[in-house]
Amino acid sequence: MSATLLLLAYLGGVLTIVSPCILPVLPFIFARADRPFLRSGLPMLLGMAVTFAAVATLAAVVGGWAVAANEYGRLAAMVLLAGFGVTLLFPAIADRLTRPVVALGGRLSQRIGDGGGVLPSALLGVATGLLWAPCAGPILGLVLTGAATLGANWQTSTLLLAYAAGAATSLALAILVGGRLFTLMKRSLGAGAWLRRVLGAAVIAAVAAIALGLDTGVLTQLSTASTASLEQGLLDRLHPDAAAPQPPAAMTGAPAMMAANPAMMSGNPAMTGANPAMTGTNPAMAPGGAAPAAVLPVEADFPSLAGAVEWLNTPPLTREGLRGKVVLIDFWTYSCINCLRAIPYVRAWAERYRDQGLVVIGVHTPEFAFERNADNVRRAAAGLGITYPVAIDNDYGIWRAFANRYWPAHYFIDAQGHIRHHHFGEGGYAESERVIQALLAEANGRPAPTGLVTVTAAGAEAASDEGNVRSPETYIGYERAENFVSPGGAAENQPRNYTAGTPRLNEWGLSGDWTVGAEHAQLDAADGGITYRFHARDLHLVLGPAADGRPVRFRVTIDGQPPGENHGTDTDAEGNGVVDGQRLYQLLRQTGAIGDRTFEIRFLDPGVQAFAFTFG
Repeated sequence: MSATLLLLAYLGGVLTIVSPCILPVLPFIFARADRPFLRSGLPMLLGMAVTFAAVATLAAVVGGWAVAANEYGRLAAMVLLAGFGVTLLFPAIADRLTRPVVALGGRLSQRIGDGGGVLPSALLGVATGLLWAPCAGPILGLVLTGAATLGANWQTSTLLLAYAAGAATSLALAILVGGRLFTLMKRSLGAGAWLRRVLGAAVIAAVAAIALGLDTGVLTQLSTASTASLEQGLLDRLHPDAAAPQPPAAMTGAPAMMAANPAMMSGNPAMTGANPAMTGTNPAMAPGGAAPAAVLPVEADFPSLAGAVEWLNTPPLTREGLRGKVVLIDFWTYSCINCLRAIPYVRAWAERYRDQGLVVIGVHTPEFAFERNADNVRRAAAGLGITYPVAIDNDYGIWRAFANRYWPAHYFIDAQGHIRHHHFGEGGYAESERVIQALLAEANGRPAPTGLVTVTAAGAEAASDEGNVRSPETYIGYERAENFVSPGGAAENQPRNYTAGTPRLNEWGLSGDWTVGAEHAQLDAADGGITYRFHARDLHLVLGPAADGRPVRFRVTIDGQPPGENHGTDTDAEGNGVVDGQRLYQLLRQTGAIGDRTFEIRFLDPGVQAFAFTFG
């Protein structure tokens, strides 16, 4: 872990003080401003920072059970802090209520209200840490992406603690300034009791705001707009590699767009997208042929393949058993449109160079929960004509071993077990094939076949019309959803009737009865739909059938009309289709001029699950 990344995390936390999402926490902080800082303010801030770092680490790494446990912790924290507000607002009433029932709690509340001790202040900080939902700007997004992909380790917790320490530093300054202001007001106005009641009301209002979700909804949206440019500037200045631009045409997620509350993230990491600009070493290729392998430097040693939970088309493979072979590792996931468009080339290389000593290994690392189902992966691989070995990397073991961050990602390994080249994202196929030829020539001591494979791809595997793609990948689950315009926003994990409205370019909305979850939205009654205003040749949608597996019929339109010759491989000219599996569906492929168009899909049966739009 670099000192630069640690500094970035700390500075990102410091910037939290200028973000609107800190507002619900401020009443708890300022309620201690008139107490001795070392015995009151400092223990509270330490408790807050440590609690946030611990909960965020668990939620980012292990997900489900930690999220559920944290929900109970948040409820307990809201009760404690609401009680703290009551002691400030009505200390006499609170004392009468607590004395006969919970003497210990009464004494603790009284000590919190009066500021008499380090432990009560630390307890108040723990409660604040459970409720704190820092805004997910670029810096926190970078930290949380690393937490999700690299697993549980001391670096993860240290970075999160550095972020929390940055926030605590700026809040400490606020306490010190606020304490002096309160002292001055008390002396000049004699307003100690009045200030106490105002703070009590503010604490109770803050608890109510958090209970209603305002800290992770409206305030987060305001905060992202207000601090993202500051954070991005820090990233660009101090850590340029982490802030490399990522073209929308090849994105499959964004590290800066994590859930607003890291303590409430799902167990599925939000991985970064494919960035075709981030290629590996660019050897000086001779036109029409392979470069000498000498121009390919050693980037790293071949990491372990032991993290696979299952293998397809082969017994388990090991790096030791592959010594003497040239190996291509392809990180992919079967509903990723960028991966699907790269697979025809990977498949062709596996076939052409197999007899010369090339071993292609597809490492299937899932993005969505349904992609963890080995049977789904097996069917997808068979449907794509993948006969080379596939490692099912459900636990991200191989992903972490390679320190990978992208789908698709290609790593080229020589016969001595060294990574000699890598390429992230679509494209660069000619360069990649010449790297294979160079490594084979080096391994075999004789020239490899020259020339390049010819690939004719159809359907979703066909190359993107990049010049006309002006719509980004769009997630439907609330954790990563953007540009959702149905009135009232998404009701998280609750059934609700939606109207789509009239979206502008790259906006979308739901219509009908839906339950919007973290990862996908599920239709609760027939005749619901999704409307999207887009600009691209192709439109794809990742869908799954009803939970019981029953197929779901649908019909699509473009600008209110059946698609006709603009239909995709999963629809007919009238726009009809059926969701019969959990996968990516190609719904439109336009043949004429490309412009801003309005797409609508209506589901004739209930139960469908909608995950993400992609374009090409």
